[in-house]
Amino acid sequence: MNADNTAPMPVLYLSHGAPPLADDPIWPGQLAAWSAELPEPTAILMISAHWEDAPITLGATTTVPLVYDFGGFPQHYYEVTYPAPGAPELAEKVRKLLRGPGRSVQDAAHRGLDHGAYVPLVEMYPDAQVPVLQMSMPTLDPVGLMEIGRKLAPLREEGVLIIGSGFFTHNLRALTHDGSVHPVMTEFDDWGHRALAAGDIDTLLDFEDKAPASRLAHPRTEHFAPLFVTLGAGADDITTQRTVIDDFWLGLSKRSIQLG
Repeated sequence: MNADNTAPMPVLYLSHGAPPLADDPIWPGQLAAWSAELPEPTAILMISAHWEDAPITLGATTTVPLVYDFGGFPQHYYEVTYPAPGAPELAEKVRKLLRGPGRSVQDAAHRGLDHGAYVPLVEMYPDAQVPVLQMSMPTLDPVGLMEIGRKLAPLREEGVLIIGSGFFTHNLRALTHDGSVHPVMTEFDDWGHRALAAGDIDTLLDFEDKAPASRLAHPRTEHFAPLFVTLGAGADDITTQRTVIDDFWLGLSKRSIQLG
């Protein structure tokens, strides 16, 4: 159980930011304040937009170097470290929960955390003392990802913090540096906020057809996809869903939510 021995651990979907998030004057503080309000996790399970692999694959269960899965940034972004302990016990629990007919789980012993995992964790848990396990997304299908989230939900009873890490809107051609936001980003963000507030899971699952300009907000859907793992793991708490971080960063919506 988690620290208060009564309620399951909350489950999160967060917009993770690029490596320069660390230099933003506001966002790191928002992430730090968020983690300070959470019960202390026994371990963290990260599902990042930046790791798609089928079948489901688990990253290293020992501390290995980070994956700097980006290019063209100043050198100091490639020198960031995050030596969180591995989580072999959590990995075994994930295997047991997810294995079944037609579904296997494999390991990638040398794959470290990618920037969708470590960039927010550096701000939320800077001491790197909580064990962290990263899991791949085997599909971008919302229904399939929700089912995976449902199977992972029992981990919450053991104090595991499940985090879907993406970006609420993600079109790099819409990036801005003057504080402006393209109308497509605001329309999609507002649509998503209202659907979440209403607990309208069916509409969210059909976002590619139901959301305004969905293919412009998400030319590819990998950054929205982790939301569905979060919604599956937090399905029992959909009525308590709340936005913890909103607003925009370089023209993209950084909306981040908590269930439970």
